[in-house]
Amino acid sequence: MKRKTYSQLQLIGFIIAFFLSIFFCIKTYRLAQQFIEQTGITPHVIYQLLFDRGVSLQATDTRVNILILGIAGGTHEGPDLTDTMIVASVSKEKPALPSTAGKPAGKPSVSLLSIPRDIWSETLKDRINSAYHYGEAKRTGGGKTLAKAVVEDVTGLVIHYVVVVDFSQFEQLIDVVGGIDVVVPKAFIDTEYPIAGKENDECGGDTTFACRYETVQFAEGTTHMDGKTALKYVRSRHAEGDEGTDFARGKRQQDVIVALKEKIIQMKPWFHPNIAKQLIQVADLATDTDMTIGEQLTMGKFLLKVQSSAISKIFIEPLLINPPSWMYGRYVLVPETDYETIHTFIKKSLENQP
Repeated sequence: MKRKTYSQLQLIGFIIAFFLSIFFCIKTYRLAQQFIEQTGITPHVIYQLLFDRGVSLQATDTRVNILILGIAGGTHEGPDLTDTMIVASVSKEKPALPSTAGKPAGKPSVSLLSIPRDIWSETLKDRINSAYHYGEAKRTGGGKTLAKAVVEDVTGLVIHYVVVVDFSQFEQLIDVVGGIDVVVPKAFIDTEYPIAGKENDECGGDTTFACRYETVQFAEGTTHMDGKTALKYVRSRHAEGDEGTDFARGKRQQDVIVALKEKIIQMKPWFHPNIAKQLIQVADLATDTDMTIGEQLTMGKFLLKVQSSAISKIFIEPLLINPPSWMYGRYVLVPETDYETIHTFIKKSLENQP
């Protein structure tokens, strides 16, 4: 009788274990399906990222062109105007020139091309920094599409992806890595740096509206910057002399991007899960993109391997002029000759990258 009871218990235990295994398999499958749907990461993508180059990326002539748009966000005036516009042209493999046929292709590289925000767009009948605003006003996601099209007209490059950076969150990303070291090439003082939230403050009747601004200054040389300081450094545009130009601001923005990349590499977040988790969470809040998760991870994996010596900077300001204000009713920049000249200059600059 005891044997029979024991056998029955075994049978019942087996049946329970069997149904539990079925339940957990189904649950795991559903969670996996949900994960794949939300992120686009399949087992095949994971394998490619770990053991291969990753997923396939859109590209033209071995180059992946990513438009980086920086918006003020938060309570700033014009929160969706793109004060920062940079094209990161990423070359996984630099083709050998005809004169070097038979030799191996060049090393992977990145070129950062700054686009002045005040360039006039005949398509928009406005400055190009308003493209994202107009696109988003039409439909959610339209800002990236319109900004991409307008920048293609200016640069002559095919823009494959767009990354929108919310500056109101960006400073947290820098704070997560403990700040960055930036070489300030020339000291400057900006006495009209806008204070967030005070754009419309009446300042108690002060006709100069001094309460709306604060003074920021930077000394020449290497400066350790936290997120708040770095944000002021890249957004400052009212310093006297050359440092108050879009050219100088574009250079500062590029320098901060490179410094942040170097700091992340130094931290080796892939060996520190907690740091990696914080970086991912903050980056997710600070950015919006039309890249899939697989494409983002593939590009991230590649960029971490690019040496600083393989990062070049391109500026088109010398090819632009400021026409009389009566022509456009405001301060704008237009080509000194034509856009074909600018396109040729950019193409040659990319080809000649060391």
